[in-house]
Amino acid sequence: MTRLLLFSGNANRQLAQEIAEYLGVSPGLAEVSQFSDGEVFVQISENVRGADVFVIQPTSPPVNHHLMELLIMIDALRRASAHRITAVIPYYGYARQDRKVQPRVPISSKLVADLIAVSGTNRVLTMDLHAGQIQGFFNIPVDHLFAAPVLLRYFQERGWHGVVVAPDAGGVERARAFAKRLGAPLAFIDKRREGPNEAKVMRIVGEVKDQDVIIVDDIIDTAGTITQAVTALREEGARRIFASCTHPVLSGPAIERIENSPIEEVVVTNTIPLDERRSSKKLTVLSVAPLLGEAIDRIHRETSVSSLFV
Repeated sequence: MTRLLLFSGNANRQLAQEIAEYLGVSPGLAEVSQFSDGEVFVQISENVRGADVFVIQPTSPPVNHHLMELLIMIDALRRASAHRITAVIPYYGYARQDRKVQPRVPISSKLVADLIAVSGTNRVLTMDLHAGQIQGFFNIPVDHLFAAPVLLRYFQERGWHGVVVAPDAGGVERARAFAKRLGAPLAFIDKRREGPNEAKVMRIVGEVKDQDVIIVDDIIDTAGTITQAVTALREEGARRIFASCTHPVLSGPAIERIENSPIEEVVVTNTIPLDERRSSKKLTVLSVAPLLGEAIDRIHRETSVSSLFV
């Protein structure tokens, strides 16, 4: 069996450290820095010839910089004769640009998939893609994990009961799976998006009056969708309102909106690191390091990963 080596860019070193601790290995030595003009510089500081290498790098904000770090690290490892390179991308940026919704716009998630493959990646391990069909944009194997087991365990341990709510029609499948595991009824919000990062709530399909509810989503970006959903649920008589998501992008006014809303708690994972500017007493952060670490171990040992696809 080839050696297992873990490397990390600068996007989420804490998550990489937690994964390394789960696997009982030390993170690989590499310098990932910038020249004075902003260009990314990478130097792998140890022998990787013939190794099974995993590069942990979510393409989180600043998206373009972290994407370039990932591509250049993979290129460096390929040129250093690594046996196999797996890009571990807990959060896949550009995932929301997965189709043409207007004339003369790109399908950027396909372009990013091509860049990752061309750089020398042999396979991809990712989590909660915004659209599952993005797996088909890659011409290399993709292992797609879900954070649902981690999030579900949190609510189950607290004996939560109520209604699971999808914030839009596109999230119904995700919310339905969540509700099934909790043994809870399902509702969803019919809304129309007015423009980028803007949404207008239309009506709620399902019964939420006098119920505790969880809004389940994959990404919270500006928190416009979530906070509008909270307002609509309150108007329909919902009692306590919680939210859950895998990827806390939390850009722009997101924290302010969450703080000023009647939402009680927002449960997220650490696929994206949260700095002081994006912190709130209403946020609860759960670690997906054991889930990713187990998947990495199974990929390395060439055993089944399918049992992790919940």
